Amino acid sequence: MQAAADFIHKARPAFEDAGFEVQTNRLATTPFPTLLPNCHPDQVTAFAKALESEAMEIGYDYLSIGPALPAVPESYRAIPEIIAGTENTFASAVMASHEIGVSLSAVRACAEIIHNLAPQDPNGFANLYFTALGNVAPGGPFFPAAYHDGTSPAFAIATEAADLAVTAFNGAGSLSEARKRLTTAIETGARKIVTVADELGSYFNVRFSGIDYSLAPFPETALSMGTAMESLGVVKVGLHGSLAAAAFIADTIDKAIFPHTGFSGMMLPLLEDATLSARAAQGTLSVKDLLLFATVCGTGLDTVPLPGEVSVEALTALLIDLAALSMRLDKPLTARLMPIPGKKAGDPTDFDFSYFANSSIMALDAEPLTGFLGGEESLELESRKG
Repeated sequence: MQAAADFIHKARPAFEDAGFEVQTNRLATTPFPTLLPNCHPDQVTAFAKALESEAMEIGYDYLSIGPALPAVPESYRAIPEIIAGTENTFASAVMASHEIGVSLSAVRACAEIIHNLAPQDPNGFANLYFTALGNVAPGGPFFPAAYHDGTSPAFAIATEAADLAVTAFNGAGSLSEARKRLTTAIETGARKIVTVADELGSYFNVRFSGIDYSLAPFPETALSMGTAMESLGVVKVGLHGSLAAAAFIADTIDKAIFPHTGFSGMMLPLLEDATLSARAAQGTLSVKDLLLFATVCGTGLDTVPLPGEVSVEALTALLIDLAALSMRLDKPLTARLMPIPGKKAGDPTDFDFSYFANSSIMALDAEPLTGFLGGEESLELESRKG
């Protein structure tokens, strides 16, 4: 922890001196079941509280204690208590990986976590601190998905850079020019980031694992990935043509040259994006649309407001789709779903939170799974070749 303190005390001003605004410092550990194998909720919560206190004291804003693991089923049951007992601690849980395929029991356990977290806060905010993981490797910096692999210490950079796409597309005369303008903007920023990061890595003998340039939004129209998609010619995100816009942006990010880590795709957190929130409120954008976009770009389903009475079974059906996509497409996908107590589909949200734009509760078209998919086997899926 002292080494972590020394690093952040030098790293933050180093990036600020290079012209970057550093919003938060975040500390991620190895998966908590590897640190506390019995995973009793009281023990894990006490550990998280102590580590959170120490992390805040030395200069970190948020803590991630990593994912619950299918090999330790009781680790899933600990997460609601961990989040209830802490203030700035995030957690996640594995649904699918190359080692286990799609674990149907783990998918249901994630649905149960989401369901149990929902009533902890009247605005459903407890689920802001949890995400279910499909095929997510360690080393990415975006929370709640971030965790470490247990090797040498490392650091990574997450960017809030949706404005790069909005600016690049608004000033372009063609798709090719739009692509060039965005890749240039990404690479220009990346070179400055890498210069600072390499110096820090050398000074502290800490591995720099890269940049997650997922162009995360902020709830203002000019800082919205929905706005960027519409700047390409989609009248409203959710109408046909949206998938092509998402694919174009993700492909452009792929073409930019920088040290990739994490998702490095297109991030569409609905409640953190002003235009996406507006389109959902208008009924143009659905949960199925967001899942469709995840096939060609983004990070999965993020900050999606759902009815407060959504069942574990309905959540399970949605999560299994996302987990299957993550394996079949061999890409990292997450699900941060937010059932809002007392709200039903179509109701307006009423958040008073500077990082959220208000929208409407989204309908979830799901019924309980039966038969084989309702069991506890592992669904073995290989990535599609060609």
